Amino acid sequence: MTDATRLIAFFQGDAFARSNGVQLVEVREGYARTQVHIEPRHLNAGGFVQGSVLFLLADLAFAAATCSHGTLTVTVSSTITFTRSVSQGTVTAEAREIVDHRRLPYCEVRITDDSQHLLAIFNATGYRKDIEIPL
Repeated sequence: MTDATRLIAFFQGDAFARSNGVQLVEVREGYARTQVHIEPRHLNAGGFVQGSVLFLLADLAFAAATCSHGTLTVTVSSTITFTRSVSQGTVTAEAREIVDHRRLPYCEVRITDDSQHLLAIFNATGYRKDIEIPL
């Protein structure tokens, strides 16, 4: 089993993401991609995807990208800017680690729809704990 396959298996243990249909589909060092297929349960009262769904999608991508070095990393600070709404299709988040610091990595996550329209940008700083991920 490759490190990427093991990391994807590790994040399948994220019950909250899994129960909301969010999937980690790709991970490599400093990079991760997550997706969710929009269902009626993801929509707010206005008929658009609830912001918390996009945040969850981005946060999981951030976690996988920053944990890709084999050390458990948790979010300590994050911001999200919503730029466009969506109500159907598949939404994708791509995380790229901008700063690979031994304790405080920084990551940008871009969230797009099926047509590659930018829906949101998520920026986060993490904290690398002294816990190795079983890769």
